[in-house]
Amino acid sequence: MKRIGQLFHYLKPYQWNVAINVICNILSTIFSLSSLGMLVPFLKLIMTSGEIPKVPNPGAITLSFTNLLDQFNYFLAQEINDFGRVKALAIVCVAAATLSLLKNLFRWLAIYVLAPMRNGIIRDLRRDLYSKILKLPLSYYSNERKGDIMSRMTGDVQEVEWSILSMLESMSKDPIEIIAYIAAMILISAKLTMMAFIVLPISGGIIAIVGKSLRKWGKKGMGKYGQLVAMIEETLGGIKIIKGFNAENYINKKFDDDNESMFVMNNKIVRLRDMASPMSEFLGICAVLTVLYIGGTMVLGGTMDLLPETFITFIVMFSQLINPAKSFSNSFFNIQKGLAAVERINYVLHADNKITDAENATTIKGFEQAIEYKNLSFAYNNYDDAKVLSDINVIIPKGKMIALVGASGGGKSTFVDLLPRFYDVENGEVLIDGINIKQISLESLRKQIGIVTQEAILFNDTVFNNIAFGMENVSAADVMNAAKVANAHEFIEKMENGYQTNIGDRGSKLSGGQRQRITIARAVLKNPPILILDEATSALDTESEKLVQDALFKLMQNRTSIVIAHRLSTIQSADEILVMQKGNIIERGNHLYLMTLEKGVYKKLVDLQAF
Repeated sequence: MKRIGQLFHYLKPYQWNVAINVICNILSTIFSLSSLGMLVPFLKLIMTSGEIPKVPNPGAITLSFTNLLDQFNYFLAQEINDFGRVKALAIVCVAAATLSLLKNLFRWLAIYVLAPMRNGIIRDLRRDLYSKILKLPLSYYSNERKGDIMSRMTGDVQEVEWSILSMLESMSKDPIEIIAYIAAMILISAKLTMMAFIVLPISGGIIAIVGKSLRKWGKKGMGKYGQLVAMIEETLGGIKIIKGFNAENYINKKFDDDNESMFVMNNKIVRLRDMASPMSEFLGICAVLTVLYIGGTMVLGGTMDLLPETFITFIVMFSQLINPAKSFSNSFFNIQKGLAAVERINYVLHADNKITDAENATTIKGFEQAIEYKNLSFAYNNYDDAKVLSDINVIIPKGKMIALVGASGGGKSTFVDLLPRFYDVENGEVLIDGINIKQISLESLRKQIGIVTQEAILFNDTVFNNIAFGMENVSAADVMNAAKVANAHEFIEKMENGYQTNIGDRGSKLSGGQRQRITIARAVLKNPPILILDEATSALDTESEKLVQDALFKLMQNRTSIVIAHRLSTIQSADEILVMQKGNIIERGNHLYLMTLEKGVYKKLVDLQAF
């Protein structure tokens, strides 16, 4: 219940919906009981063959069940005396129909006011999950599969709606009905009611055992579903490689194996869940028959002071407990499966996010002096034996261009990822204008930085919206000017709808060079004082590289730039070149100086690329 309680704070905006729902359920139950109360006079009319005995006037009306029944019996007796049994029977039927109408009207109203609550909670849950995945650091996604996270946001949230929220609806209705029916049964015969409930704990125990098993299999099933979604996501992302390596049969067999495993698991889950309704109904009928036998023998033997019509009404009321009890037991079964979904959702919602704003964080308006990496060492899980960067000391003055070169795995990307706090430093500092970036608000820090990566990250939207991504109140002229600087305006104008053309999933309708120039235009429009270029031209052909390189040159003017490059010809004009190897800076200086080092790593790399 603690896990369910964590969802209850989502109920706060819908307190009035819950209150109105409870009131409507109470009224619905009252009218339901009243309609069942019509059975006594109805049966009396049908079962009494002789003259109807005169009913004494009950006097003033009180709000007791017995008095109200006496009042109706007195009224009915008067009608029988004046107009006969047939009209009295018609009055009973009309009264029962009216009460039934009111009962169902209030039941519908109870469901009506609950709909915004159910849908609102799911909306709020999805919103919080999406907000959380945006805030979590990159390190979280290094250990998680994207498909599994997608599964938690879709399938698991849907399971919460089907299981937990349907249980909340049941909890606001079924207990009221159960309590009301039990109270009415006690008023009729407390002794018979006590006997009736001796058999109920047995059925409750059986339901609890099956429910525990369902929860276990439900958690396994949702984990398997997450694996399938992850595999589908990987397949769509790598479809070209799958086809290129003739791996369709291999990947298809792998999917079939997981799919078959989920099929077997889901069969167990569905069979256990579907057992709830017939099992609870059978146990309920057994309880009714037991009470019918015990009570019937007592009535026939004269050991219980109940009239036949009153006893039958008691049995009917007891039988009415089956539906709410069955609904409640079904909710219990569903909640066991829903609890597994809640656990998986909470895993994301409560994931530790260490990269947050410090208390009283500084908001910086711009970049004035220098960036400094001071006595910095870094390891991705803080393992001292697996350092990615060691003893880094670098000062990057404003307006200068720093280039990072070296073999893959040398720590170049990690070096630049620390500046916008994609990861946090534990040993050493990264400073901007002498301020530790941990003391700077994330929003103002990242506002100073523009990033162009090797892979052009674009969204399934228009060219305009991709260039203006993350910025508000951007004019068409500003976007066009940014595109011109990035050498992108010409090809954009030739597209079907110009800047309003949709570029497809990840920019699939564009060439590699076009995609990269769109990302450069995005960086130009942001106009940041600090620029990070992570191998921005390494995946392009010669012609595209020339256009992109020219756009990058325009972009870097009057900016502080940190450039990662494998093509060393593109960074010869850098103010300082850092040669990195296994997390250490092994050489540093400008191009001319590094070329004087006869056995230097940089000179060796330049000579290799010259051939």
